[in-house]
Amino acid sequence: MTGGKTGGKTGGMIWRAALAAVILHLVLIQPNHPGAMTWGALRLFPLELPVLLLGLPLLGDGRAARVLRGALAAVMTLLVVLKAADFGMFTAFGRGFNPVGDLSLVGAGFNLLSGSVGVVGAVLAYLLAALVVLLLGWALWWAMGIWARVPLFAARPWARRMAGAVAVVAGLAGLWEAAAIMNRWQMVIDPPGAAFTMRVAAERVRLVLRTAADLQRFRVAVVADPLRGRDGLLDRIDRDVVVVFIESYGRASVEGPLYADTTQAVLMAAERALGAAGFAMRSGYLTSSTRGGQSWLAHATFANGLRINDQVRYRALLASGREGLFHIARRSGFRTAAVMPAITMAWPEGAGMGFDDILPAAELGYRGLPFNWVTMPDQYTLAAFDRLVRQEGEGRLFSQVVLISSHAPWVPVPRMVPWDAVGDGTVFNDMAQAGDPPDVVWRDRDRVRDQYRQAVGYALEAVFGWAARTADEMPLIIVVGDHQAAGFVAQEDRLDVPVHVIGPADLVDVAGDWGFAPGLIPPEAQVALPMEAMRDLFVNGYSSAGLP
Repeated sequence: MTGGKTGGKTGGMIWRAALAAVILHLVLIQPNHPGAMTWGALRLFPLELPVLLLGLPLLGDGRAARVLRGALAAVMTLLVVLKAADFGMFTAFGRGFNPVGDLSLVGAGFNLLSGSVGVVGAVLAYLLAALVVLLLGWALWWAMGIWARVPLFAARPWARRMAGAVAVVAGLAGLWEAAAIMNRWQMVIDPPGAAFTMRVAAERVRLVLRTAADLQRFRVAVVADPLRGRDGLLDRIDRDVVVVFIESYGRASVEGPLYADTTQAVLMAAERALGAAGFAMRSGYLTSSTRGGQSWLAHATFANGLRINDQVRYRALLASGREGLFHIARRSGFRTAAVMPAITMAWPEGAGMGFDDILPAAELGYRGLPFNWVTMPDQYTLAAFDRLVRQEGEGRLFSQVVLISSHAPWVPVPRMVPWDAVGDGTVFNDMAQAGDPPDVVWRDRDRVRDQYRQAVGYALEAVFGWAARTADEMPLIIVVGDHQAAGFVAQEDRLDVPVHVIGPADLVDVAGDWGFAPGLIPPEAQVALPMEAMRDLFVNGYSSAGLP
Protein backbone atom coordinates (compact mmCIF):
# COMPACT_ATOMS: atom_id res chain seq x y z
CA MET A 1 0.00 0.00 0.00
CA THR A 2 2.81 2.38 0.86
CA GLY A 3 4.48 1.76 -2.46
CA GLY A 4 1.18 2.34 -4.24
CA LYS A 5 0.66 5.64 -2.44
CA THR A 6 4.22 6.73 -3.19
CA GLY A 7 3.82 5.77 -6.82
CA GLY A 8 0.53 7.68 -6.99
CA LYS A 9 2.12 10.77 -5.48
CA THR A 10 5.05 10.53 -7.88
CA GLY A 11 2.73 10.12 -10.85
CA GLY A 12 0.62 13.07 -9.69
CA MET A 13 3.73 15.21 -9.29
CA ILE A 14 4.88 14.32 -12.80
CA TRP A 15 1.54 15.30 -14.32
CA ARG A 16 1.40 18.55 -12.34
CA ALA A 17 4.98 19.37 -13.31
CA ALA A 18 4.21 18.64 -16.96
CA LEU A 19 1.11 20.86 -16.87
CA ALA A 20 3.05 23.62 -15.13
CA ALA A 21 5.82 23.40 -17.75
CA VAL A 22 3.25 23.64 -20.55
CA ILE A 23 1.70 26.76 -18.95
CA LEU A 24 5.10 28.43 -18.66
CA HIS A 25 6.04 27.43 -22.21
CA LEU A 26 2.80 28.79 -23.72
CA VAL A 27 3.13 32.07 -21.83
CA LEU A 28 6.73 32.52 -22.95
CA ILE A 29 6.00 31.83 -26.65
CA GLN A 30 2.81 33.92 -26.72
CA PRO A 31 2.90 35.82 -30.06
CA ASN A 32 2.81 39.60 -30.01
CA HIS A 33 2.25 39.87 -33.77
CA PRO A 34 -0.51 38.41 -35.99
CA GLY A 35 2.16 37.06 -38.34
CA ALA A 36 3.41 34.77 -35.58
CA MET A 37 -0.02 33.25 -34.92
CA THR A 38 0.82 29.90 -36.51
CA TRP A 39 1.20 26.32 -35.33
CA GLY A 40 4.91 26.73 -35.96
CA ALA A 41 5.07 29.06 -32.95
CA LEU A 42 4.60 26.00 -30.71
CA ARG A 43 8.00 24.73 -31.87
CA LEU A 44 9.82 27.81 -30.57
CA PHE A 45 12.11 27.24 -27.63
CA PRO A 46 12.10 30.29 -25.34
CA LEU A 47 15.41 30.96 -23.65
CA GLU A 48 13.63 31.74 -20.39
CA LEU A 49 12.13 28.26 -20.05
CA PRO A 50 15.28 26.37 -18.93
CA VAL A 51 16.07 29.23 -16.56
CA LEU A 52 12.71 28.70 -14.85
CA LEU A 53 12.51 24.90 -14.99
CA LEU A 54 16.06 24.40 -13.71
CA GLY A 55 16.37 27.47 -11.54
CA LEU A 56 13.15 27.14 -9.54
CA PRO A 57 14.00 23.72 -8.03
CA LEU A 58 17.44 25.07 -7.11
CA LEU A 59 15.87 27.99 -5.24
CA GLY A 60 13.48 25.74 -3.36
CA ASP A 61 10.27 26.76 -1.60
CA GLY A 62 11.50 29.00 1.20
CA ARG A 63 10.08 32.41 2.05
CA ALA A 64 12.59 34.36 -0.07
CA ALA A 65 11.95 32.02 -3.00
CA ARG A 66 8.18 32.57 -2.71
CA VAL A 67 8.67 36.34 -2.75
CA LEU A 68 10.80 35.98 -5.90
CA ARG A 69 8.15 33.75 -7.52
CA GLY A 70 5.47 36.30 -6.76
CA ALA A 71 7.53 39.04 -8.40
CA LEU A 72 8.21 36.82 -11.42
CA ALA A 73 4.51 35.95 -11.76
CA ALA A 74 3.59 39.65 -11.65
CA VAL A 75 6.22 40.61 -14.21
CA MET A 76 5.30 37.75 -16.54
CA THR A 77 1.61 38.63 -16.27
CA LEU A 78 2.40 42.24 -17.16
CA LEU A 79 4.42 41.09 -20.17
CA VAL A 80 1.55 38.86 -21.30
CA VAL A 81 -0.71 41.92 -21.20
CA LEU A 82 1.88 43.93 -23.15
CA LYS A 83 2.14 41.21 -25.80
CA ALA A 84 -1.64 41.06 -26.07
CA ALA A 85 -1.69 44.86 -26.46
CA ASP A 86 1.00 44.54 -29.15
CA PHE A 87 -1.08 41.94 -30.96
CA GLY A 88 -4.15 44.16 -30.90
CA MET A 89 -2.23 47.25 -32.03
CA PHE A 90 -0.58 45.41 -34.92
CA THR A 91 -3.97 44.05 -35.96
CA ALA A 92 -5.78 47.40 -35.78
CA PHE A 93 -3.10 50.03 -36.42
CA GLY A 94 -0.17 48.20 -38.01
CA ARG A 95 2.27 49.10 -35.21
CA GLY A 96 3.27 47.93 -31.76
CA PHE A 97 1.97 49.14 -28.42
CA ASN A 98 3.76 52.17 -26.96
CA PRO A 99 3.31 52.27 -23.16
CA VAL A 100 4.11 55.99 -23.14
CA GLY A 101 1.36 57.17 -25.44
CA ASP A 102 -1.18 54.40 -25.96
CA LEU A 103 -2.70 53.91 -22.51
CA SER A 104 -5.38 56.47 -23.39
CA LEU A 105 -6.68 54.01 -26.00
CA VAL A 106 -8.10 51.90 -23.18
CA GLY A 107 -10.77 54.56 -22.68
CA ALA A 108 -11.27 55.05 -26.42
CA GLY A 109 -11.70 51.30 -26.84
CA PHE A 110 -14.32 51.25 -24.11
CA ASN A 111 -16.27 54.03 -25.85
CA LEU A 112 -16.17 52.16 -29.18
CA LEU A 113 -17.19 48.89 -27.56
CA SER A 114 -20.02 50.47 -25.57
CA GLY A 115 -21.32 52.04 -28.79
CA SER A 116 -21.47 48.57 -30.36
CA VAL A 117 -22.64 46.30 -27.51
CA GLY A 118 -23.88 48.80 -24.92
CA VAL A 119 -22.31 50.10 -21.73
CA VAL A 120 -23.23 46.99 -19.74
CA GLY A 121 -21.69 44.72 -22.38
CA ALA A 122 -18.52 46.84 -22.47
CA VAL A 123 -18.20 46.81 -18.67
CA LEU A 124 -18.67 43.03 -18.61
CA ALA A 125 -16.04 42.62 -21.35
CA TYR A 126 -13.52 44.71 -19.42
CA LEU A 127 -14.31 42.86 -16.16
CA LEU A 128 -13.86 39.54 -17.96
CA ALA A 129 -10.50 40.70 -19.30
CA ALA A 130 -9.43 41.72 -15.78
CA LEU A 131 -10.54 38.33 -14.45
CA VAL A 132 -8.53 36.53 -17.14
CA VAL A 133 -5.44 38.52 -16.17
CA LEU A 134 -5.90 37.63 -12.49
CA LEU A 135 -6.39 33.96 -13.32
CA LEU A 136 -3.28 34.04 -15.48
CA GLY A 137 -1.26 35.53 -12.63
CA TRP A 138 -2.51 32.79 -10.32
CA ALA A 139 -1.71 30.09 -12.90
CA LEU A 140 1.85 31.38 -13.25
CA TRP A 141 2.27 31.46 -9.45
CA TRP A 142 0.95 27.90 -9.23
CA ALA A 143 3.13 26.62 -12.09
CA MET A 144 6.31 28.11 -10.64
CA GLY A 145 5.39 26.77 -7.20
CA ILE A 146 5.03 23.27 -8.61
CA TRP A 147 8.50 23.41 -10.16
CA ALA A 148 9.99 24.89 -7.00
CA ARG A 149 8.98 21.64 -5.22
CA VAL A 150 10.15 19.21 -7.91
CA PRO A 151 12.90 17.07 -6.33
CA LEU A 152 15.05 16.92 -9.44
CA PHE A 153 18.41 17.28 -7.75
CA ALA A 154 18.03 15.62 -4.37
CA ALA A 155 21.26 13.86 -3.30
CA ARG A 156 22.82 14.63 -6.69
CA PRO A 157 25.24 17.55 -6.22
CA TRP A 158 26.68 17.09 -9.71
CA ALA A 159 23.18 17.37 -11.16
CA ARG A 160 22.53 20.56 -9.20
CA ARG A 161 25.76 22.07 -10.48
CA MET A 162 24.98 21.08 -14.08
CA ALA A 163 21.42 22.44 -13.85
CA GLY A 164 22.69 25.67 -12.40
CA ALA A 165 25.24 26.00 -15.21
CA VAL A 166 22.58 25.38 -17.89
CA ALA A 167 20.24 27.90 -16.27
CA VAL A 168 23.00 30.52 -16.09
CA VAL A 169 24.03 29.95 -19.72
CA ALA A 170 20.41 30.21 -20.94
CA GLY A 171 19.88 33.32 -18.83
CA LEU A 172 23.03 34.97 -20.19
CA ALA A 173 21.98 34.10 -23.75
CA GLY A 174 18.63 35.76 -23.16
CA LEU A 175 20.31 38.83 -21.66
CA TRP A 176 22.67 38.95 -24.65
CA GLU A 177 19.69 38.96 -27.01
CA ALA A 178 18.02 41.71 -24.97
CA ALA A 179 21.24 43.76 -24.97
CA ALA A 180 21.54 43.36 -28.75
CA ILE A 181 18.00 44.65 -29.17
CA MET A 182 18.63 47.59 -26.86
CA ASN A 183 21.71 48.62 -28.87
CA ARG A 184 20.06 48.53 -32.29
CA TRP A 185 19.31 51.83 -33.96
CA GLN A 186 15.68 50.94 -34.43
CA MET A 187 13.22 48.54 -32.86
CA VAL A 188 12.93 45.37 -34.95
CA ILE A 189 9.70 43.39 -34.89
CA ASP A 190 10.38 39.94 -36.29
CA PRO A 191 7.07 38.08 -35.82
CA PRO A 192 8.46 34.59 -35.17
CA GLY A 193 11.22 35.82 -32.87
CA ALA A 194 8.96 38.24 -31.05
CA ALA A 195 7.46 35.35 -29.11
CA PHE A 196 10.33 35.50 -26.61
CA THR A 197 9.19 37.40 -23.55
CA MET A 198 12.62 38.80 -22.76
CA ARG A 199 12.86 40.15 -26.30
CA VAL A 200 9.50 41.89 -26.01
CA ALA A 201 10.49 43.39 -22.65
CA ALA A 202 13.72 44.74 -24.15
CA GLU A 203 11.84 46.16 -27.14
CA ARG A 204 9.42 47.99 -24.87
CA VAL A 205 12.25 49.51 -22.83
CA ARG A 206 13.99 50.62 -25.99
CA LEU A 207 10.76 52.00 -27.41
CA VAL A 208 10.20 54.11 -24.30
CA LEU A 209 13.76 55.48 -24.52
CA ARG A 210 13.39 56.13 -28.24
CA THR A 211 10.07 57.89 -27.66
CA ALA A 212 11.71 60.26 -25.19
CA ALA A 213 14.49 61.10 -27.67
CA ASP A 214 11.99 61.50 -30.53
CA LEU A 215 9.88 63.83 -28.42
CA GLN A 216 12.88 66.11 -27.88
CA ARG A 217 13.53 66.28 -31.64
CA PHE A 218 9.83 66.88 -32.26
CA ARG A 219 9.78 69.85 -29.88
CA VAL A 220 12.65 71.41 -31.82
CA ALA A 221 10.73 70.93 -35.10
CA VAL A 222 7.62 72.49 -33.59
CA VAL A 223 9.49 75.70 -32.82
CA ALA A 224 11.18 75.88 -36.24
CA ASP A 225 7.98 76.92 -38.04
CA PRO A 226 8.44 78.79 -41.36
CA LEU A 227 4.94 80.27 -41.06
CA ARG A 228 5.41 81.73 -37.60
CA GLY A 229 4.44 85.42 -37.60
CA ARG A 230 3.94 85.70 -41.37
CA ASP A 231 1.13 87.97 -42.57
CA GLY A 232 -0.87 88.17 -45.78
CA LEU A 233 -1.52 84.44 -45.97
CA LEU A 234 -4.43 82.75 -47.78
CA ASP A 235 -5.29 86.04 -49.49
CA ARG A 236 -5.95 84.32 -52.84
CA ILE A 237 -9.09 82.64 -51.47
CA ASP A 238 -12.23 84.73 -51.85
CA ARG A 239 -14.79 82.22 -50.59
CA ASP A 240 -15.54 79.57 -47.96
CA VAL A 241 -13.17 76.65 -47.48
CA VAL A 242 -14.47 73.30 -46.21
CA VAL A 243 -12.14 70.45 -45.22
CA VAL A 244 -14.11 67.19 -45.01
CA PHE A 245 -12.53 64.13 -43.43
CA ILE A 246 -14.05 60.76 -44.34
CA GLU A 247 -13.48 58.06 -41.75
CA SER A 248 -11.46 55.00 -42.88
CA TYR A 249 -11.44 56.15 -46.52
CA GLY A 250 -8.13 54.72 -47.71
CA ARG A 251 -6.41 53.98 -50.99
CA ALA A 252 -7.65 50.39 -50.71
CA SER A 253 -11.18 51.73 -51.13
CA VAL A 254 -10.29 53.09 -54.56
CA GLU A 255 -7.89 50.44 -55.83
CA GLY A 256 -8.49 47.30 -53.76
CA PRO A 257 -10.17 44.41 -55.59
CA LEU A 258 -12.86 44.08 -52.90
CA TYR A 259 -13.90 47.72 -53.04
CA ALA A 260 -12.80 49.35 -56.30
CA ASP A 261 -15.97 48.61 -58.29
CA THR A 262 -18.27 50.21 -55.72
CA THR A 263 -16.05 53.17 -54.90
CA GLN A 264 -15.08 54.02 -58.46
CA ALA A 265 -18.70 53.83 -59.58
CA VAL A 266 -19.65 56.41 -56.94
CA LEU A 267 -16.66 58.61 -57.85
CA MET A 268 -17.43 58.50 -61.59
CA ALA A 269 -21.09 59.40 -61.00
CA ALA A 270 -20.04 62.24 -58.69
CA GLU A 271 -17.49 63.47 -61.22
CA ARG A 272 -20.19 63.72 -63.88
CA ALA A 273 -22.64 65.49 -61.56
CA LEU A 274 -20.08 67.96 -60.21
CA GLY A 275 -18.71 68.65 -63.68
CA ALA A 276 -22.22 69.41 -64.93
CA ALA A 277 -22.64 71.84 -62.02
CA GLY A 278 -19.49 73.73 -63.01
CA PHE A 279 -17.01 72.37 -60.47
CA ALA A 280 -13.39 71.66 -61.30
CA MET A 281 -11.81 68.63 -59.57
CA ARG A 282 -8.35 67.26 -58.89
CA SER A 283 -7.35 64.23 -56.83
CA GLY A 284 -4.27 62.57 -55.37
CA TYR A 285 -3.09 60.52 -52.43
CA LEU A 286 -1.60 61.44 -49.08
CA THR A 287 0.34 59.17 -46.75
CA SER A 288 -1.52 59.29 -43.46
CA SER A 289 0.19 59.20 -40.07
CA THR A 290 -1.99 56.37 -38.76
CA ARG A 291 -3.89 53.29 -39.88
CA GLY A 292 -6.99 51.54 -38.59
CA GLY A 293 -7.94 54.24 -36.07
CA GLN A 294 -6.86 57.28 -34.04
CA SER A 295 -8.28 59.64 -36.63
CA TRP A 296 -7.34 62.70 -34.58
CA LEU A 297 -3.67 62.03 -35.34
CA ALA A 298 -4.37 62.36 -39.07
CA HIS A 299 -6.44 65.50 -38.53
CA ALA A 300 -3.58 67.07 -36.58
CA THR A 301 -1.01 65.96 -39.16
CA PHE A 302 -2.98 67.50 -42.03
CA ALA A 303 -3.51 70.82 -40.27
CA ASN A 304 -0.18 71.35 -38.50
CA GLY A 305 2.53 70.43 -40.99
CA LEU A 306 4.20 67.84 -38.76
CA ARG A 307 3.80 64.08 -38.67
CA ILE A 308 1.66 63.28 -35.62
CA ASN A 309 1.76 59.49 -35.41
CA ASP A 310 1.23 58.84 -31.71
CA GLN A 311 -0.41 60.30 -28.65
CA VAL A 312 2.89 61.58 -27.26
CA ARG A 313 3.46 63.85 -30.26
CA TYR A 314 -0.21 64.85 -30.24
CA ARG A 315 -0.02 66.08 -26.66
CA ALA A 316 3.28 67.82 -27.31
CA LEU A 317 1.77 69.58 -30.32
CA LEU A 318 -1.21 70.85 -28.34
CA ALA A 319 1.07 72.17 -25.62
CA SER A 320 3.42 73.87 -28.09
CA GLY A 321 1.26 76.70 -29.35
CA ARG A 322 2.19 75.89 -32.97
CA GLU A 323 -0.09 77.44 -35.58
CA GLY A 324 -2.06 74.98 -37.64
CA LEU A 325 -4.06 75.61 -40.79
CA PHE A 326 -7.10 76.81 -38.84
CA HIS A 327 -5.05 79.19 -36.68
CA ILE A 328 -3.59 80.70 -39.85
CA ALA A 329 -7.03 80.95 -41.45
CA ARG A 330 -8.43 82.68 -38.34
CA ARG A 331 -5.74 85.35 -38.26
CA SER A 332 -6.16 85.74 -42.03
CA GLY A 333 -9.75 86.88 -41.59
CA PHE A 334 -11.70 83.63 -41.84
CA ARG A 335 -14.33 82.47 -39.39
CA THR A 336 -13.28 78.98 -38.28
CA ALA A 337 -15.49 76.12 -37.15
CA ALA A 338 -15.39 72.36 -36.58
CA VAL A 339 -18.31 69.96 -36.89
CA MET A 340 -17.49 66.86 -34.83
CA PRO A 341 -20.30 64.29 -34.60
CA ALA A 342 -17.98 61.75 -32.92
CA ILE A 343 -17.35 64.03 -29.93
CA THR A 344 -19.76 62.98 -27.19
CA MET A 345 -17.73 63.98 -24.12
CA ALA A 346 -15.59 66.93 -23.06
CA TRP A 347 -12.96 67.75 -25.70
CA PRO A 348 -10.53 70.26 -24.18
CA GLU A 349 -8.03 69.61 -26.99
CA GLY A 350 -10.33 71.40 -29.43
CA ALA A 351 -9.63 74.78 -27.84
CA GLY A 352 -6.01 74.64 -29.02
CA MET A 353 -6.73 73.82 -32.67
CA GLY A 354 -7.73 77.24 -33.94
CA PHE A 355 -11.52 76.89 -34.13
CA ASP A 356 -13.83 79.78 -33.24
CA ASP A 357 -16.73 77.36 -32.89
CA ILE A 358 -16.85 73.62 -32.20
CA LEU A 359 -20.09 71.70 -32.68
CA PRO A 360 -19.97 68.26 -31.02
CA ALA A 361 -22.68 65.64 -31.45
CA ALA A 362 -25.00 67.15 -28.82
CA GLU A 363 -25.09 70.53 -30.61
CA LEU A 364 -26.00 69.22 -34.06
CA GLY A 365 -29.69 68.74 -33.24
CA TYR A 366 -29.91 65.07 -34.20
CA ARG A 367 -33.05 63.42 -32.78
CA GLY A 368 -32.80 60.09 -34.56
CA LEU A 369 -31.40 56.81 -33.28
CA PRO A 370 -27.64 56.20 -33.34
CA PHE A 371 -26.12 53.67 -35.71
CA ASN A 372 -24.38 51.77 -32.91
CA TRP A 373 -21.16 53.73 -32.20
CA VAL A 374 -21.92 56.19 -35.03
CA THR A 375 -23.95 58.99 -33.51
CA MET A 376 -25.60 60.15 -36.75
CA PRO A 377 -25.46 59.51 -40.52
CA ASP A 378 -23.12 61.60 -42.66
CA GLN A 379 -25.98 63.06 -44.66
CA TYR A 380 -27.45 64.51 -41.48
CA THR A 381 -24.05 65.88 -40.38
CA LEU A 382 -23.64 67.72 -43.68
CA ALA A 383 -27.19 69.06 -43.58
CA ALA A 384 -26.61 70.29 -40.01
CA PHE A 385 -23.34 71.90 -41.12
CA ASP A 386 -25.23 73.88 -43.76
CA ARG A 387 -27.93 74.91 -41.31
CA LEU A 388 -25.84 75.68 -38.24
CA VAL A 389 -22.53 76.87 -39.68
CA ARG A 390 -22.60 77.88 -43.34
CA GLN A 391 -25.88 79.78 -43.10
CA GLU A 392 -24.97 81.44 -39.80
CA GLY A 393 -22.42 84.20 -39.29
CA GLU A 394 -20.77 86.55 -41.74
CA GLY A 395 -17.54 86.62 -43.69
CA ARG A 396 -15.52 83.82 -45.20
CA LEU A 397 -15.67 80.46 -43.45
CA PHE A 398 -12.80 78.01 -42.99
CA SER A 399 -14.21 74.83 -41.50
CA GLN A 400 -13.55 71.20 -40.74
CA VAL A 401 -16.27 68.54 -40.98
CA VAL A 402 -15.54 65.02 -39.76
CA LEU A 403 -17.81 62.31 -41.17
CA ILE A 404 -18.12 59.03 -39.26
CA SER A 405 -20.64 56.74 -41.01
CA SER A 406 -17.69 54.77 -42.38
CA HIS A 407 -16.31 54.17 -38.88
CA ALA A 408 -16.28 50.62 -37.54
CA PRO A 409 -18.41 48.61 -36.84
CA TRP A 410 -20.05 49.61 -40.19
CA VAL A 411 -23.36 48.19 -39.01
CA PRO A 412 -25.94 49.20 -40.11
CA VAL A 413 -25.13 51.34 -43.16
CA PRO A 414 -27.47 54.31 -43.79
CA ARG A 415 -29.10 55.06 -47.12
CA MET A 416 -29.44 58.44 -48.79
CA VAL A 417 -32.80 60.21 -48.43
CA PRO A 418 -34.01 63.35 -50.24
CA TRP A 419 -32.13 66.29 -48.71
CA ASP A 420 -35.34 68.14 -47.87
CA ALA A 421 -36.48 65.07 -45.89
CA VAL A 422 -33.47 64.97 -43.52
CA GLY A 423 -35.19 67.13 -40.89
CA ASP A 424 -34.21 66.28 -37.31
CA GLY A 425 -32.85 62.88 -38.28
CA THR A 426 -35.80 60.73 -37.21
CA VAL A 427 -36.21 59.74 -40.87
CA PHE A 428 -33.18 57.46 -40.33
CA ASN A 429 -34.69 55.52 -37.39
CA ASP A 430 -35.76 52.47 -39.36
CA MET A 431 -32.31 52.25 -40.95
CA ALA A 432 -30.63 52.46 -37.53
CA GLN A 433 -32.49 49.32 -36.41
CA ALA A 434 -32.10 47.32 -39.63
CA GLY A 435 -30.00 44.22 -40.19
CA ASP A 436 -27.90 42.10 -37.87
CA PRO A 437 -26.14 43.70 -34.89
CA PRO A 438 -22.31 44.05 -34.83
CA ASP A 439 -21.76 41.00 -32.61
CA VAL A 440 -23.35 38.86 -35.35
CA VAL A 441 -21.76 40.54 -38.38
CA TRP A 442 -18.27 40.56 -36.87
CA ARG A 443 -18.19 36.77 -36.59
CA ASP A 444 -17.60 36.69 -40.36
CA ARG A 445 -14.72 38.74 -41.73
CA ASP A 446 -16.14 38.66 -45.25
CA ARG A 447 -19.34 40.27 -43.97
CA VAL A 448 -17.28 42.90 -42.16
CA ARG A 449 -15.45 43.76 -45.38
CA ASP A 450 -18.73 43.98 -47.28
CA GLN A 451 -20.20 46.30 -44.66
CA TYR A 452 -17.10 48.48 -44.94
CA ARG A 453 -17.50 48.59 -48.73
CA GLN A 454 -21.08 49.76 -48.38
CA ALA A 455 -20.23 52.31 -45.67
CA VAL A 456 -17.52 54.01 -47.72
CA GLY A 457 -19.82 54.08 -50.74
CA TYR A 458 -22.50 55.76 -48.65
CA ALA A 459 -20.06 58.32 -47.20
CA LEU A 460 -18.90 59.30 -50.68
CA GLU A 461 -22.47 59.59 -51.97
CA ALA A 462 -23.29 61.86 -49.05
CA VAL A 463 -20.30 64.19 -49.34
CA PHE A 464 -20.38 64.58 -53.11
CA GLY A 465 -24.17 64.89 -53.10
CA TRP A 466 -23.79 67.68 -50.56
CA ALA A 467 -20.99 69.31 -52.59
CA ALA A 468 -23.21 69.48 -55.69
CA ARG A 469 -25.79 71.38 -53.63
CA THR A 470 -23.25 74.17 -52.97
CA ALA A 471 -22.83 75.05 -56.68
CA ASP A 472 -24.33 78.54 -56.27
CA GLU A 473 -21.68 79.56 -53.73
CA MET A 474 -19.06 77.01 -54.91
CA PRO A 475 -16.77 76.88 -51.88
CA LEU A 476 -13.31 75.38 -52.08
CA ILE A 477 -13.82 71.83 -50.77
CA ILE A 478 -11.06 69.44 -49.75
CA VAL A 479 -12.29 65.88 -49.18
CA VAL A 480 -9.69 63.62 -47.60
CA GLY A 481 -9.60 60.20 -45.99
CA ASP A 482 -8.17 60.12 -42.49
CA HIS A 483 -6.60 56.65 -42.66
CA GLN A 484 -6.84 53.18 -44.15
CA ALA A 485 -9.08 50.64 -42.46
CA ALA A 486 -7.54 47.93 -40.27
CA GLY A 487 -5.25 45.54 -42.13
CA PHE A 488 -7.66 42.61 -42.36
CA VAL A 489 -10.20 44.94 -43.99
CA ALA A 490 -7.93 47.03 -46.22
CA GLN A 491 -5.97 43.94 -47.30
CA GLU A 492 -2.82 46.03 -47.77
CA ASP A 493 -0.14 47.75 -45.69
CA ARG A 494 0.10 51.18 -47.30
CA LEU A 495 -0.97 54.22 -45.27
CA ASP A 496 -2.22 56.17 -48.31
CA VAL A 497 -5.57 57.94 -48.38
CA PRO A 498 -7.36 59.74 -51.25
CA VAL A 499 -7.66 63.52 -51.32
CA HIS A 500 -9.99 65.46 -53.63
CA VAL A 501 -9.92 69.23 -54.27
CA ILE A 502 -13.24 70.55 -55.60
CA GLY A 503 -14.30 74.11 -56.45
CA PRO A 504 -13.81 76.86 -59.04
CA ALA A 505 -11.17 76.12 -61.66
CA ASP A 506 -8.74 78.91 -60.71
CA LEU A 507 -8.48 77.60 -57.15
CA VAL A 508 -8.53 73.90 -57.98
CA ASP A 509 -5.76 74.30 -60.56
CA VAL A 510 -3.38 75.15 -57.72
CA ALA A 511 -3.55 71.47 -56.74
CA GLY A 512 -2.04 70.65 -60.14
CA ASP A 513 1.22 72.10 -58.80
CA TRP A 514 1.06 69.49 -56.02
CA GLY A 515 0.84 66.70 -58.60
CA PHE A 516 -2.89 66.04 -58.22
CA ALA A 517 -4.59 64.63 -61.33
CA PRO A 518 -7.82 65.95 -62.90
CA GLY A 519 -11.06 64.26 -61.81
CA LEU A 520 -12.03 62.27 -58.74
CA ILE A 521 -10.15 59.01 -59.42
CA PRO A 522 -6.37 59.32 -59.01
CA PRO A 523 -4.34 57.15 -61.41
CA GLU A 524 -2.89 53.99 -59.90
CA ALA A 525 0.62 55.33 -60.53
CA GLN A 526 -0.10 58.42 -58.45
CA VAL A 527 2.66 59.02 -55.91
CA ALA A 528 1.38 59.85 -52.44
CA LEU A 529 2.49 63.04 -50.72
CA PRO A 530 3.16 63.04 -46.98
CA MET A 531 0.01 64.22 -45.23
CA GLU A 532 2.11 66.62 -43.14
CA ALA A 533 3.09 68.48 -46.33
CA MET A 534 -0.46 69.75 -46.86
CA ARG A 535 -0.42 72.73 -44.48
CA ASP A 536 2.55 74.41 -46.15
CA LEU A 537 1.48 73.41 -49.68
CA PHE A 538 -1.99 74.82 -49.08
CA VAL A 539 -0.83 78.08 -47.51
CA ASN A 540 1.88 78.60 -50.13
CA GLY A 541 -0.50 77.82 -52.99
CA TYR A 542 -3.16 80.26 -51.85
CA SER A 543 -0.96 83.13 -50.61
CA SER A 544 0.37 85.93 -52.82
CA ALA A 545 3.64 86.09 -50.93
CA GLY A 546 5.76 83.00 -51.43
CA LEU A 547 7.01 81.07 -48.44
CA PRO A 548 10.64 80.42 -47.61
